Amino acid sequence: MISSKTSFIALIGNPVSHSLSPIMQNAALQYLGLDLIYIAIPCKDEDLELVLNSLKKINCKGLNITIPHKEKVFNLCSEISPIANKLKAINTLKINSENEWSGTNTDVEGFIYPLKTLNLTKKESIVLGSGGAARSVIQGLINLNLSKISVISRNKSSVDELIKNFENQIELQGLLNNDIETQNLIENADLIVNTTPVGMKTPKHEMNVLPYGESFWKSLNSKTIVYDLIYNPAPTHLLKFSANKGCITIDGLQMLVAQGLKSLSFWTNGLEVPFHIMNDAIKNYL
Repeated sequence: MISSKTSFIALIGNPVSHSLSPIMQNAALQYLGLDLIYIAIPCKDEDLELVLNSLKKINCKGLNITIPHKEKVFNLCSEISPIANKLKAINTLKINSENEWSGTNTDVEGFIYPLKTLNLTKKESIVLGSGGAARSVIQGLINLNLSKISVISRNKSSVDELIKNFENQIELQGLLNNDIETQNLIENADLIVNTTPVGMKTPKHEMNVLPYGESFWKSLNSKTIVYDLIYNPAPTHLLKFSANKGCITIDGLQMLVAQGLKSLSFWTNGLEVPFHIMNDAIKNYL
């Protein structure tokens, strides 16, 4: 029951109308019996500072930050966690004791959640794409002790920058998608992670396509685990294609739920809910 005492948590981004976060977070808040609700607030670039400063003055207890604000929000935080600094991206904020924003990033924990039960130590992996999501994925793969991480992208300058970001932790190999060497990498990969938007269900994207085209995937074999960060549609065309080859496949829904669990724990100083509470809420909605 929403009352005059109810506080709220919000998702800030542009756009946010497609987000599943309110579905899963409100299910979790109800499970915990907290007098809190979770809402989505669309926010343009030029309004970000005004919105965040305003939310500090009312009964807002925390925020999720999504595209395009994950980097811009740094200047509006008084505290930033080491992992957010390392990834150059913040996705979760809460009000600290000085009534200022404290920022962190839960994407790495979300990403590795479905991989923790698989033995990937000293295995070989490929990351497709070189944007912000790729940084979280690479950090997660480093945490899981993979021996070789290769990044394949259409954009040489962003690959070079990505490699530079991690030069003190691991030696990354960067290639363009049309490099002939990619076929050997795909054939030998134990894990391939798609961080590109190719296959996403939006008016802008064609869903029945594979990242970098059909021929890029010709050397994929059944021993490879294929993980697509996209969760709508489920499964994506890439995951259908990979399953037909005999691959183990993972969609982005588990990452979405797991990072949401970590955000909730951050806002509530350690409270946790079972994974299935959030996961079932989204599956029932979809």
